[in-house]
Amino acid sequence: MKATHFGAGNIGRGFIGEILHENGFAIDFVDINETIIDALRKRNSYEIELAAQEKTHITVDQVTGLNNQKEPDAVIDSVATSDIITTAIGPNVLPIIAELIAKGIQKRRQEGNQTPTDVIACENMIGGSQILLEKVRTYLTEEDLTYVENTVGFPNAAVDRIVPIQQHEDPLFVSVEPFCEWLVDDTQSKAKQIRLDNVGYVSDLAPYIERKLFSVNTGHATTAYTGAHYNYQTIGEAIADERVLNQLKAVLKETGDLLINKWDFPREKHEQYIEKIVERFKNPYISDDVSRVARTPIRKLGYDERFIRPIREAKTYGLSYQALVDVVAMILQYDEPSDEESVRLQEMLKEKDLTEVIQDVTGLTDNTIIEEIVEKAGSN
Repeated sequence: MKATHFGAGNIGRGFIGEILHENGFAIDFVDINETIIDALRKRNSYEIELAAQEKTHITVDQVTGLNNQKEPDAVIDSVATSDIITTAIGPNVLPIIAELIAKGIQKRRQEGNQTPTDVIACENMIGGSQILLEKVRTYLTEEDLTYVENTVGFPNAAVDRIVPIQQHEDPLFVSVEPFCEWLVDDTQSKAKQIRLDNVGYVSDLAPYIERKLFSVNTGHATTAYTGAHYNYQTIGEAIADERVLNQLKAVLKETGDLLINKWDFPREKHEQYIEKIVERFKNPYISDDVSRVARTPIRKLGYDERFIRPIREAKTYGLSYQALVDVVAMILQYDEPSDEESVRLQEMLKEKDLTEVIQDVTGLTDNTIIEEIVEKAGSN
């Protein structure tokens, strides 16, 4: 079987590529990074190391690279002939690859390929595959859309694996944490003949996406912004400080209470899930920079993002959200000259009233929450 995977970065190679390889797929990696694409073409394999005491190595072979900028026709051919199409390219890049995927689907139809396939966006976002579908649709004819309706699924997915920024002499080598989770919405899948091992297929993805977003993403960002507040450079250094660890636990208690109330997760199981997350962040074999995890603070303060959304919903349920507000105040103070959004946020705070900045960045209209953030940010 063959897979086309958009995004040959560390997550693409170190997570999605590993799972596809384990399931017997040859993989066409699509990217514009010439160094990586050329190396994949030349060697047709790469190494993954699990960041743990054993440092287990996994060889991923039967791979090649395609440059979507320089050889779009080859990418279209790949999509047209693949059994599965996946992405790990970043939410902002999905619209850029939509036309290539659309043309690949058109070619499948024109060649009479009636074998169902799935296009799965493995991105750090809610509803990624369906958002990609909406972009793809704009390039399709009515005939193409009927074909998609019958044979091409765009099932949403939730993915979870910590893959820190890293530099190695070998551009293809990647180190990843041992833990990984990949869940797919089975109700949106068309390729029922393919069921990947080590991938969970669920009838309702929403609870699991929110569990991951409000626990892993919110927790990791909490560790980073609290760590930055206390002038730490790495996640490992930050979480070793009791103040940072206690802030993390307080935030995960609040998001945990929300998830349990909203989705009926058993409390004992969810508490075990939280304990596992904390241990993952403590992993001494993963060196992750605070600045990497804390990057794009404006995006992370979005209305439906990892802090503001649980704050809004916790208030609706009558639950505590003060630890989350504490972190929002720290994000507003986050000053990292190398981060474009941090620079822009600090400029906004100099030019405008704090209340106005909070309204602009978060989209909040609830004056009570806005006032609580203002009070906390003003007192720090």
